[in-house]
Amino acid sequence: MVYGVWTLLTAAVSFGITALLGKYLIPYLHKLNFGQTILEIGPKWHEKKQGTPTMGGIMFIVGICVSAIVSVSLFIAFGSNFFEMYLPDMSRQTVFIFTGLGMALCYGMVGFLDDYIKVVKKRNLGLTAIQKLVLQFGIAIVYLVILSAFGFGTETLIPFVGYVDIGFFYYILSAIVIVGVVNAVNLTDGIDGLDGSITFFASLSFMLIASLLSYLGVTALSAAVAGGCLGFLVWNFHPAKVFMGDTGSLFLGGIVCAVAFSLNMPILLLPIGIIYLVEMFSVMLQVTYFKLTHGKRLFKMSPIHHHFEMCGWSEVKIVAVFSAITAIFGALAFFLVFYGVQR
Repeated sequence: MVYGVWTLLTAAVSFGITALLGKYLIPYLHKLNFGQTILEIGPKWHEKKQGTPTMGGIMFIVGICVSAIVSVSLFIAFGSNFFEMYLPDMSRQTVFIFTGLGMALCYGMVGFLDDYIKVVKKRNLGLTAIQKLVLQFGIAIVYLVILSAFGFGTETLIPFVGYVDIGFFYYILSAIVIVGVVNAVNLTDGIDGLDGSITFFASLSFMLIASLLSYLGVTALSAAVAGGCLGFLVWNFHPAKVFMGDTGSLFLGGIVCAVAFSLNMPILLLPIGIIYLVEMFSVMLQVTYFKLTHGKRLFKMSPIHHHFEMCGWSEVKIVAVFSAITAIFGALAFFLVFYGVQR
């Protein structure tokens, strides 16, 4: 009972801070003329979004970080008095949580730099692809080095298989997975409310799995992410009054990876992050097909949410369908852990 109340309070604080910040941050971003520049090659009806404030991800970054840090810190200080049965490997959780928050914040800073260049120079392109990749891989490597310095090895937990040690290849694969997922989440941010909604349901899935495994710290972090996303949707759901920008989407990509690694089951990113991955692979397939066929397109436009827009789907319908798919695959991941790990 107390466990559930603690989790709900963490989510509520994150939601409240994020939603309240929107009341003050959005007018301030308007005042600074930090408006989004819309791609000319995009759907024509997106042109009316020109000038909508970006960098709104700052709202949930503050909400998530404050809520998670306070919740986990209080748990560390007083939790042993109330949660004796929920203390498996708490020192491990603490390292992963705070290191993961640091990683997500670093990705958010890269996104902020990218957004800042865009809004100051009034163009849709900020950092170059090479600059982004160098910074992103650098952050992932530092994150993994820190975990290694704390003595965490190269084992990963796979449901129905158990712990698998893949040696040094673990670090190479992990860096690729982190950078890939961070960019996949970034690509998902293309229509009102999509990235926030997908990440909300992904975070709920992680929260339930962490709770199942009695990892209260990771449960609190996931709850903070879910609450922050929901608070942001107050302002970002169609028609959006603010966009999260790369500041927000890169942070969300980092925090989603942080939660998966905190559970020592990054493989869960496959089912829970199914929409992120579909969005990313739709871009890769589009580019490959375009080059191989000398100009033909596999989709009307990529990432794939734009393809469905071009097919006549409303933004609200796309968000609803993609969210439902995330929820279904999140439930699948929960049962995989329940039957493949718990038992």
